[in-house]
Amino acid sequence: METQWSNTSEPVEMERATLRKSLRPVLIVSAQDLTEHAPFLGRLLVGMADESIPVALICPPGFDTESVAPAPAALFTHPLVPLPLMEHMGIDRLTLQLERFRPTVLHCLCESRAALTRQIARRLDLPYVIMVNSLAAKVRRLPLSSHRCARIVVPAETIHGHVSRALPRFADRVVQINMGSFVDTDMMCFSNPSRLPSVVVAYPLRRAWHFANFFKAIKSLRADNREFMVAVMGTGPAEHALRRMIETLGLSDMVTLVPILNPWRSVVAAGDIFVQPQPLRGFSFFLLEAMAVGTAVAACGGGVDDLIVPNQTALTFEPNSEPSLRQALKQLLDDHDCARRLAATAQEHVREKYSVSTMVSVTLKTYVEALQFRSQPCA
Repeated sequence: METQWSNTSEPVEMERATLRKSLRPVLIVSAQDLTEHAPFLGRLLVGMADESIPVALICPPGFDTESVAPAPAALFTHPLVPLPLMEHMGIDRLTLQLERFRPTVLHCLCESRAALTRQIARRLDLPYVIMVNSLAAKVRRLPLSSHRCARIVVPAETIHGHVSRALPRFADRVVQINMGSFVDTDMMCFSNPSRLPSVVVAYPLRRAWHFANFFKAIKSLRADNREFMVAVMGTGPAEHALRRMIETLGLSDMVTLVPILNPWRSVVAAGDIFVQPQPLRGFSFFLLEAMAVGTAVAACGGGVDDLIVPNQTALTFEPNSEPSLRQALKQLLDDHDCARRLAATAQEHVREKYSVSTMVSVTLKTYVEALQFRSQPCA
């Protein structure tokens, strides 16, 4: 569900309008934001540019920020050296640079930069908003300031409940803002009958066993004389083990491993079928984009599965069950009409619930509320 805003009195609305005109947000992003969530970040920046709101971006070094941030933004790099122990060095330099930008609110887009955001907020005496995108247990240990952290933004109802339970002192500050996506006018799912069917997976390469049932299902379908190609997009420590698994199963000629390319939406759009092989503990922007471009989704439910409506937006299969996964893929590969109906329903779901304009509008309202929160006397 998206955040609902109650009607307010005319003086309050006038105050909010005044605060909105003065907004100068600073977005504090991680390496994950610049890769997996790059389309979301770009759309948020473009939306604020359309509203004539000046924006600054604090990002780690070594990234092509111009391709990620198509709208004008003041860019700051931190830390200067991309090493784990360097995060808290150079804060004085960074805060001096930010003072010249004259920010009014900070927006931390990833839990991993919560400590940095709190430091900057304290030094500049600013309110801030932080996004929590996962069900990780470490959420309860986030270094949040009770006086400056005005809102905790979550992209899914499942995460909303998790954060409210993990951080009961901040439960009344949790607000859900769905990440926005643009829905393609066309549908990619089996749109070209002359093309070999293709399956795309975008999933973290953390553990090889996460993909074991998927590759076994692929091998079984191949043995049944079904021809198709598979692209697995991701990075992680299990990459070498996965390459060995693919070679051992004799799938090297039909399965390709690719890194997270930029722009990666084109990789997702190249598939007829998108597969989420295991439950995810974080919100999958890959899954959202797969639905938006019109691929048929086969997904393992559980975790953050707000996008997955069984037999409506996705065909679901049981966790750790190769036969169940194989049957879902078999149905989509064999029944193109069923796959296209599923893809069309998913597109409509994204169009209705994950609007870019709504995302930008509610984010700006959240910034205004943060300014109002900071103006209140501390208890």
